[in-house]
Amino acid sequence: MTDKSPALQTALAYHEAWRTKDLDRAMSYIAADIVCDAPAGRIEGADAYRAFLAPFVQMLRDARMIAAFGDDQTALVMYDATTAPVPSAPGAECVTVKDGKITYSRFLFDRAPFQAARQ
Repeated sequence: MTDKSPALQTALAYHEAWRTKDLDRAMSYIAADIVCDAPAGRIEGADAYRAFLAPFVQMLRDARMIAAFGDDQTALVMYDATTAPVPSAPGAECVTVKDGKITYSRFLFDRAPFQAARQ
């Protein structure tokens, strides 16, 4: 991993942690004052972020990496998650990293498969 950018290293470590359902390890990459803009709205602070991430991690079965790019401060990770309710849930996170912690996340995912599963 040493050939990857610092932000990408952090983003990939975070991704691998939640992908393997290790919420505590995933949260170790999250800054206390994280701000996340997600489809449902803005999430502020590590406690709120953990509350946001935990239900997803519980329903997750796996996530296949599609692409990952990064530089010194920013990384973009795109993946397709398999969850209990839906077999394909594409998502992407563009994160800002400072001192090895994710301080900002712009999180996008396709809500349509989840809405269809609820009906």
